[in-house]
Amino acid sequence: MRLTVQLDMFNRAHPMAFAILWIDKEKRQWSREGHFGLELPKWGSLHVDCGNTLVCEPNDRTPVYVLEGLNLDCCYGLFQGEAGRVQWCTEGDLALMSGHWRVQCIDNERAQPEHGLFATGGDS
Repeated sequence: MRLTVQLDMFNRAHPMAFAILWIDKEKRQWSREGHFGLELPKWGSLHVDCGNTLVCEPNDRTPVYVLEGLNLDCCYGLFQGEAGRVQWCTEGDLALMSGHWRVQCIDNERAQPEHGLFATGGDS
């Protein structure tokens, strides 16, 4: 299952800041599909902790974002339009920045991504 998740409402960073993430639930990886006003890597790994999804850099378990309530291990299915709070774990800033996440699209088909970022860390 792949999810497209929109992150937004980080008004402290920029009034129009957003990111679109493509999430591969089975591989526990994500890629950045679009963004503005937020710094984040092109792809990374996903981890679940206490029912929250941790969006991490490729070789680091330290979260860049925490998607509160988005539980990839949950036995019931996620649904389009599902939403919650996201915490942006900014470097050197003791205060977390809060925003919102929303599931834009759920794709249950198995398809190869256009670019193989996950396999090599770069376009293949």
